[in-house]
Amino acid sequence: MDLLTASATTLAAEIRAGRLSPVDVVDAHIARIEQVDPLLNAMVARRFEQARAEALAARERLVGADPDDLPPFLGVPCTIKEFFRVAGMPRTAGLVARKGRVEQEDATAVARLRAAGFIVLGVSNVPEGGLWMETTNLVYGRTNNPWDLSRTPGGSSGGEAALIAAGASPVGLGSDIGGSIRIPAAMCGTIGHKPSGGLVPNSGQFPEHLDDTLQYLSTGPLCRTTRDLSALLEILAGPDGIDPHCRPMPLRDPATVDLHHLHVVTLEDIGLPVSGEMRLGLQRAAAALADRGATVQSARLDRMRRAMEIWSAMLAEASSHPYSEILGEGRRIHVLGELARHAFGRPRHSWEALLVTLGEVLTGFVPAVSRHFVEEGRALRQQLDELLAGDTVLLHPPYTRPAPRHRGAWTTPFHAGCTAIFNVMQSAVTVVPTGFDSRGLPVAVQVVGRQGADGLTIAAARAIEDALGGWQKAEPRPLRHSETWGPTQTRRILEGRELQ
Repeated sequence: MDLLTASATTLAAEIRAGRLSPVDVVDAHIARIEQVDPLLNAMVARRFEQARAEALAARERLVGADPDDLPPFLGVPCTIKEFFRVAGMPRTAGLVARKGRVEQEDATAVARLRAAGFIVLGVSNVPEGGLWMETTNLVYGRTNNPWDLSRTPGGSSGGEAALIAAGASPVGLGSDIGGSIRIPAAMCGTIGHKPSGGLVPNSGQFPEHLDDTLQYLSTGPLCRTTRDLSALLEILAGPDGIDPHCRPMPLRDPATVDLHHLHVVTLEDIGLPVSGEMRLGLQRAAAALADRGATVQSARLDRMRRAMEIWSAMLAEASSHPYSEILGEGRRIHVLGELARHAFGRPRHSWEALLVTLGEVLTGFVPAVSRHFVEEGRALRQQLDELLAGDTVLLHPPYTRPAPRHRGAWTTPFHAGCTAIFNVMQSAVTVVPTGFDSRGLPVAVQVVGRQGADGLTIAAARAIEDALGGWQKAEPRPLRHSETWGPTQTRRILEGRELQ
């Protein structure tokens, strides 16, 4: 068995049966991280000694034990997005002002993974403060896509997606308020699931405040196969008494979904210039479901053409803390002053974070327009709930194109509307690979369901995965100078610290 391609459930079953040692499984993934991370810059803090000690303890626990008395994922390694509290690990969120802080306890989702037997190997890189498609900050530097180091892995769970794509971790914990699980999963060719709003508690995540934006934030897994998703959601789901928006929801077993009763909807026009590669990937996914008995139809939802405006307005309505205040650790940063610091070579915030902050300032000038888009969003939610009634899913591109080159997303900041709209709709969404483009970059599709339809989207994604091949392990290779902007750029990308 190849330990670096096996699913988490397979690794767990082999460990429980005594055919695999948790020490060997953990050591194999540590060795893979040490091999690929100098190229990726995806894991920003390691706990390898503690992980090996926990693997030894798991091996001892197996001796003479009844498998039914053991945690379901005993001895299986995982990695965690640096936004989550992990005891003994930093949680800077990419902010220079938070550098050096070490957490004393685990976030709820991390604690639940540990209780299920997972062993945390370390924490992974993020964009400064989140809310950007490029995983980079002034604390840890830039993370590279394992399929092409000159390209972004997406964000904000870009470090997690890069590690999983390269076979360095079987399971990663990410979070998503505008596509932060799904965009990296799509760009790196992994499985990603944004749970229904309110299914999994978001407690213990950056930022610290608990306001109504939590209803649109989702904590969820990235992994190698859809077959891990249901078991992971069983572990992660359910109220913790801290997150006020988390509530009990029944989780449907994907095995109970009859694809002959499945209805698949594609949209005629989403208002964005989707590339031919992404359209073809969506068509392949639709054909795969049709071949298994599903009914496929197209629909038109004109409100989806204003996805980014609706997301921005609904998020702003729910938030009591603007992004500029989050970046300033409770005090609003002044964008023009911070831009001036860049000009004098004394930056405190990345260009990407300042770009998002500037966008927040510009979009907040017309309250009446914002109220209009909030109303449009509520009307769209009703339309989507009606469209996706019963066993119905929507296929939607997770982004307008495969992974762009570093900083390429700057030219298309509103294309994150492909994913962001489904956060404020509180939808269940699974991202699954549909193949590769002519350059060898992953292509993927979103499978979208109503709030609470997580089992349905997973079932449809599993059928697509089985038909089209699913995740494949990436083998990062060093860049040639001709593939970047010059020798200095190449060196900085390889070192994971391209200048901001």
